[in-house]
Amino acid sequence: MRYRFDRQSLTRGLTVWGPRLGLVAALLTTCGVLALLRPHFLSLANLTNVVRQVSINGLLAVGVTWVLLTGGVDLSLGSVVALSGVVAAHLAHPGMYPLWVPITAGIAAGTACGGINGLFVARGGVPPFIATLGMMTAARGLALVLSGGRPVSNMSPTLTRLAGDWLHVPVPALILGGVALAAGWTLRNTRPGRYLFAVGGNEQAARAAGIPVRGIKGLAYTVCGALAGLAGVVLAARITTGQPNAGAGYELDAIAAVVIGGTSLSGGVGSVGGTLLGVLLMGVIGNGLDLLNVSSYYQQIVKGAIIVGAVWFDRRQRGARVK
Repeated sequence: MRYRFDRQSLTRGLTVWGPRLGLVAALLTTCGVLALLRPHFLSLANLTNVVRQVSINGLLAVGVTWVLLTGGVDLSLGSVVALSGVVAAHLAHPGMYPLWVPITAGIAAGTACGGINGLFVARGGVPPFIATLGMMTAARGLALVLSGGRPVSNMSPTLTRLAGDWLHVPVPALILGGVALAAGWTLRNTRPGRYLFAVGGNEQAARAAGIPVRGIKGLAYTVCGALAGLAGVVLAARITTGQPNAGAGYELDAIAAVVIGGTSLSGGVGSVGGTLLGVLLMGVIGNGLDLLNVSSYYQQIVKGAIIVGAVWFDRRQRGARVK
């Protein structure tokens, strides 16, 4: 059977898979360099630690992917993580309630915050930056009020097991894997998923085509809030307390990972698979800097440079698509 060279198909394939292959190459190169500098990097214990560490950011990043696909942004993630962790911890004292109660309550708290964000953005016409900035402050304040400004401790071992291992695999990683599969399948194979791309690609055209733009935006922020709530529960299980000051800066890490993974800040372009690659790359870099004994102060500088570089690259990619 003979195959004919199709330049258009090749161009389309490079457009779709080129950035993702570049991410894989960057991830493998980074791992190779770190393995040469610190052979311990490739040990099973360290790789397991990397996977465990990136799981929280991964859950947030999957949710942010939905929001960024609509052309929006969510700056409240870190505060929602703290609030959800405090809510879950309050209901997770030994012998108090079954396991599903604190988990459901924590996710519900995040879902409520996301729903309010979506309501203001989609129905109220408030810019996403302003709406989620307000939620960032309000959710943090509510977490402090509920906890009295102190960590909520004495959590049940049944909840803290969410941060443990199952068959030598970190439970947070299994949770992230299940969420990522569900979110990716939904984006690719369902009508709401396709509508997210349409709204982010051209909101006016989507509205003219009969797509419920407000509903789709509200859905994106609600899903993002729910995953932030889940991340808050997992984080509380990991640190064995509900910390009202937890999650500071998490939203920037998540947004950076999503943009590095190929999701456009302008909306309409992105994937959950790319987001996971971005999360892994950032996690490997952070772990490598720790192994190299780089000061946390310098790590903040590196993280800032990565965020700016990711946004710059996104702008260049957007310009190339326009041309």
